[in-house]
Amino acid sequence: MPLPRLLTPLTGLALVSAGLVGAGAAPASADPLASTAPAPAPATSAARAGDVDHGVTHDQNALVPAGASWTEHYFSSPQKDSPTKVELHADVLRPTGLRKGARTPVVLSVGPYFSHAGQTGVETDQTGPSQRFEDLITGAKLMDRGYTVVLVDLRGYGGSTGCLDWNGPGEQADIKRSIEWAAAQKWSNGKVGTYGKSYDAQTGLWANNLKPKGLEAVVSQEPLWNGYNYYYSNGVARPNNTGTPRAYNGIAQIPGTTGDSDRYKANATYEQTHPECLSRNLTAGTDNTSPDDDYWRDRDNISAAKGTRTPLFFTQGFTESNTKPEQMQTFLANHQGYEHGWMGPWEHVRGNEQDPTTGQLLQGRAGFFDEVIRFYDRYLKDEPSAVKDPRFAIQGSDGVWRAQASWPGRSTPSTVSLGRGRYTDTGPVRTTTPAAAGTTAGGTTPAPRVQQEVQSDGGQMDRQVRSHLESVPSSKAARSADAVPSSYLVFSKPVVRATRLTATPQVRLQTSGTGDVAVRLWEVDPATKQATLINENVARLQKGQTSFELKAMDWELAAGHQVAVSVGTIASGYWRPQPSQQVVTVKGAFLSLESQSPAKDKPTQGDKSAYLDGYKASNTIALDTVGGGTFTVKAPKK
Repeated sequence: MPLPRLLTPLTGLALVSAGLVGAGAAPASADPLASTAPAPAPATSAARAGDVDHGVTHDQNALVPAGASWTEHYFSSPQKDSPTKVELHADVLRPTGLRKGARTPVVLSVGPYFSHAGQTGVETDQTGPSQRFEDLITGAKLMDRGYTVVLVDLRGYGGSTGCLDWNGPGEQADIKRSIEWAAAQKWSNGKVGTYGKSYDAQTGLWANNLKPKGLEAVVSQEPLWNGYNYYYSNGVARPNNTGTPRAYNGIAQIPGTTGDSDRYKANATYEQTHPECLSRNLTAGTDNTSPDDDYWRDRDNISAAKGTRTPLFFTQGFTESNTKPEQMQTFLANHQGYEHGWMGPWEHVRGNEQDPTTGQLLQGRAGFFDEVIRFYDRYLKDEPSAVKDPRFAIQGSDGVWRAQASWPGRSTPSTVSLGRGRYTDTGPVRTTTPAAAGTTAGGTTPAPRVQQEVQSDGGQMDRQVRSHLESVPSSKAARSADAVPSSYLVFSKPVVRATRLTATPQVRLQTSGTGDVAVRLWEVDPATKQATLINENVARLQKGQTSFELKAMDWELAAGHQVAVSVGTIASGYWRPQPSQQVVTVKGAFLSLESQSPAKDKPTQGDKSAYLDGYKASNTIALDTVGGGTFTVKAPKK
């Protein structure tokens, strides 16, 4: 049949005002465990209610992957804080040609992006299973390999009812219920592996934490390691804390589309009769600035990972500007099971994703689906591969890939004193020129951000995560004799040999005065006076002492280069600071680092990330002067 007509995507926010509605009927099947809801409308294709052996094929609906049979299912989930009973909707894709009663392993994804109409807005005018992971289904040949794919709508999204509950107890209940439901079906071999990227990568991490019966593997690309860090950075609000709930409220209101059943369409309009769900989601995370608040304790992904053992395959960009590598190291330390990772200097992209113009792999390493299949075959089919993939494939800041048995691996820890200093918490540097995409401390208002796909656009939007380093001797603030600059710099002595900074740096400040603080690390070439941003984070100062982590990192310093540390106001970046306009006195500052020698790296295949050169270009500035070193970065022996 002809392909459905694709519509110009409407964002979820646009849907709120557009008031779009769907029409028509679609094949649907009610699972034996379904809640007592009205029976679905008669199927218009070959699907039978509750019969996975008679679903809709690609010949009947072009949105169904070739070689797959599609059916829809409904089942209950714990009510939690929803005003009514919760009914979840799932699209199930089974290989065609299976013998009747055949049991297969299950690849499951659960999230907010599986609406029949589109991922974040209306994209098609014909019903069918979501195309979100069509690349996996086709590229990894899941149907040919005998896997069943299950796509579950979290409560409040797609064909599921209930109040959306961003990372909260309701969603956690849905994650556990979905996996146990899939594992218990007569067509399942009882072994489920999750798959996802971004939001539905985080649901995979939660699946690991919740230990549902039947979960045997998790594939998690660019996940959000802990929900708090998406809204706040150590008490400083990010624009996400208001933009994200607005965006997901819009996604929750995506209607059914042509061909959807009456049951699906009714579920998709749940928020129309329960507007309190949208109101609550808008405000629930906006005033909880402390990770110790009950709201964030309920969403603490890190602590919940302690002692878990589900095999985990993840990817993480160290230069990610969306789901950043924050608290990643703690999660991995708490997780005690097998770990397999791809890590490197890239943005919010999938392991298989390519530049549509050049075909260049955006992360830079070939064979992502091959490794995913070997991972699934091992844990869902008990079929180990003769191919031995490196436990960790890591691309360094030089674009070269290496293999490691663990991350961060053996390293040399050290804590250095950054001495004393003062700065005025003046806040953002206001300019009349457009700031980088996604920045607000420079004076812009960002669009609502979702943990979803970053569409390929040459990488410009992703790379523009510029930060501001004030050159103290020539700063405008310092031109007045009695002015206190808004930041100050401390330089290390040049490293005597190539040295990698790895793991998660930590900062401890002893201060007087109130306000915010930004700490940034830079690699400085003293010969050219060029400084490249390599790490940063911000915090709301606590009385007396403030301690916080920077992001996890992997950055190689060239021999003879220095580290510069800037301490000062939040002058730029994706934050909403509340500058005090007061002078902050830093009585003591300490930076904990871990370093490695790259001399004995074991190479593995891979090319330079498509984002690396752009990141460096967008985050390198010229310094007026380079100071002498006051501390030493340990350079491990070869």
